[in-house]
Amino acid sequence: MQLLSEEQTRSALPFPDLINALEEMFRVGCVMPKRHHHDMEVHGEPDATMLLMPAWVPGKFVGVKVVNVMPGNSDRKLPAVAAQYLLSDGKTGEMLALVDGGELTARRTAAASALASRYLSRPDASHLLVLGTGRVAQNLVAAHMCVRPIKEVTVWGRSAQSAEKLASEVAEQLGVKAGIAEDLDETLKTADIVSAATLSSEPLVKGELLKPGTHVDLVGAFKPNMRESDDALVKRAEIYVDTREGCLSEGGDIFQPLQSGVISEADINADLFELCQKEHSGRTSSDAVTMFKSVGAALEDLAGAMLAYRNVNG
Repeated sequence: MQLLSEEQTRSALPFPDLINALEEMFRVGCVMPKRHHHDMEVHGEPDATMLLMPAWVPGKFVGVKVVNVMPGNSDRKLPAVAAQYLLSDGKTGEMLALVDGGELTARRTAAASALASRYLSRPDASHLLVLGTGRVAQNLVAAHMCVRPIKEVTVWGRSAQSAEKLASEVAEQLGVKAGIAEDLDETLKTADIVSAATLSSEPLVKGELLKPGTHVDLVGAFKPNMRESDDALVKRAEIYVDTREGCLSEGGDIFQPLQSGVISEADINADLFELCQKEHSGRTSSDAVTMFKSVGAALEDLAGAMLAYRNVNG
C-alpha cells in the first residue's frame, strides 16, 4: 500500500486538475452514504468532532476518510483538522493508498469553492476577501485564482498577526497583491468574492453591506450551531449548496435560517450536482448577490484521492 505524504498529496492535486475532477464526479455521481458525525468532549475546551466519510464508484474505487476536528488546537498552534484517507480497489478490496487527509481535505474544499465560483461569481471578479487564516484559507486563494482574474486579496482574521502572515505568504507564493482587512465591514463593501473559512458561531458576513454582484463562499460553520453569515444575506442572495442533504442538516448558515423560518428549502436554487449536470445555469444576473454554502462531501474526497493515486502512478 502506498503512503502519500502531505507534500506528495499536494503535488499530486494541482488545482486545475482537481477542480475538473470534482466537476466530473458531481456530473456522473458515485455512491455516497450519509457521513457519520460524532461530537467528542475535550475537558476544558470546545467539543471536538469525528467524521467518517465513505464513498465508492462501484467496481472501481472505494474510499473512506477519518477526520478529527479539534477547535482547541488553535491555542496549541496546531492545525484544527487531522485526517487520513484510505483508498481501496473497488473489485478486489485491496487497500491501495493512504492519502494525507489534511492536505486532501484542504485542497478539495478549496477546489469545490472554485468549482462553484465558475457558475456563481462574476467572470470579471478581481478582488477576493478571505475570512480565516488556517490551511484552507490559503488554498482558497490559490483555487479561486484558477477560475477568476483575481488581482487583489484581502485577508481578515481574529489575529492580526496571523492575517499579516497569510497575506505575506499569499503575495510571495502566488504573486498577487495582498493585504489585511483593517475594518471587516468596510472591506465587505468592496470585495467581489467573499470566502469565509472560520469556526465562527456568530455571523461575520453581513448581507446588507455587500455590493451588487458579490459572490459569497461559506466554507466554515459545518455544524448546526455555527454560522458565518447573517439573515440579511440569506434573504438577499441567490442560495446554492454543495449537497442539499448535508447543508439542510448540518451547515448552520442554512440550518439556522430554515429553523427560524427566514428561508424555506425552496429558496435553495441548486446544488453542485444540478450545476455540473447543467440542470441549473447558476447566477441569474450580473447584479445578483450569490451565496454558496458547503459542508463537504465524501464524493469530493474520493475524486481527489483517485486523482492523486492516478497522478502518482502515472
